[in-house]
Amino acid sequence: MLNRIDLRGRVPSPAELRAALPRAEVDVDAVLHHVRPLVDDVRTRGVDAVLEHTERFDGVRPAAVRVPAAELERALAELDPAVRAALEESIARARAVHADQRRTDTTTRVVPGGTVTERWVPVRRVGLYAPGGLAVYPSSVVMNVVPAQLAGVESLVVCSPPQADFGGLPHPAVLAAAALLGVTEVWAVGGALAVALLAYGGTDTDGSGLEPADMVTGPGNVYLTAAKRLLRGVIGIDAEAGPTEIAVLADDTADPVHVAADLISQAEHDTLAASVLVTTSDELADAVDRELERQVGATKHHERVRTALTGPQSGVVLVSTLDDGLRVVDVYAAEHLEVQTADARAVAARVRAAGAIFVGAHSPVSLGDYCAGSNHVLPTGGCARHSSGLSVQTFLRGIHVVDYDEDALRSVAHHVVALAEAEDLPAHGQAVTARFRR
Repeated sequence: MLNRIDLRGRVPSPAELRAALPRAEVDVDAVLHHVRPLVDDVRTRGVDAVLEHTERFDGVRPAAVRVPAAELERALAELDPAVRAALEESIARARAVHADQRRTDTTTRVVPGGTVTERWVPVRRVGLYAPGGLAVYPSSVVMNVVPAQLAGVESLVVCSPPQADFGGLPHPAVLAAAALLGVTEVWAVGGALAVALLAYGGTDTDGSGLEPADMVTGPGNVYLTAAKRLLRGVIGIDAEAGPTEIAVLADDTADPVHVAADLISQAEHDTLAASVLVTTSDELADAVDRELERQVGATKHHERVRTALTGPQSGVVLVSTLDDGLRVVDVYAAEHLEVQTADARAVAARVRAAGAIFVGAHSPVSLGDYCAGSNHVLPTGGCARHSSGLSVQTFLRGIHVVDYDEDALRSVAHHVVALAEAEDLPAHGQAVTARFRR
């Protein structure tokens, strides 16, 4: 079922690997010309534009953008008790992990009378996006809201697409998750329109204000990603997320039943989802293929899964050694990387690039999606080579506070003047020496 790339006996250079490894092709630039008029229309006409385009795209026109508080309370009251218990556990574990990420202010005494303090200040208002396309994602509400709250963000709004099946409201599970987390502001708006409204704000149908946000986080489709790209600078963003990815680094000790199930779990998201096995074992690759044929037919979304697994973004990469496999996965830089090898913990410790690493046979990606305590909003498309997943740090800004007294400035003034002259910016030096003229 999976395409194969045989790298045994050779491992190409990083540049060659980037070109050779399977990857979903998502051309954000190709949809910018569709998204730009929507963004411009929302900037000009606000909520009227949002509701008109929502009706055109989603087949429903909400009565208002802001979801009434009573609907949040009703969704929570009617939530399946088992789902509520699972969300409560997910929230508790996420809070435990993310609480340890909060940075503290630090002050460095550079010289007597001269200090630099780094203050960590939360973004004031953040828009958090929960997708609502092929699946519903109350778990994404948890993953976005928990780190923002622990960072100290004072104003949060959750956005999720309105659903025709629910009278123009977001899915009840999304509303219930927001209510569980104490979020009182939810907007029924999706995709590029959500990003544009978060950037520019507006006036709701009842005359109340919809305050713009300073930042927007959360994954979505290519149109939402294009809007993030267009509006970056007007509004801060976390990342330009692409289709989900899993890579499994495995040797002959891995269980093919587990590997196949994990590859299927990510393929279930989207026909563009990427599922990649990197292995030293021909026998494992063959066994995983047999398991995929057996398991795919039994899964609910088998057509979607099969399309994703047989697409160019998925495949098996055969390597001679685990060292070669590590080189491959570091270049691939998967959103989710599972290590299913002998001494998996030691192998995982050598990985340099992944959004999140799942160690051994009992740490599947699905655990991280919901209840590990880790965050599932992670870099895709190879961005894990340079970027991190969502965390408390995402919502904090480091601000340097410089505090020098007269003697401390005087002692370094000649160095400032020398560097200013070297850069042909003499007024910079004069701004220092002017303080010592009498």
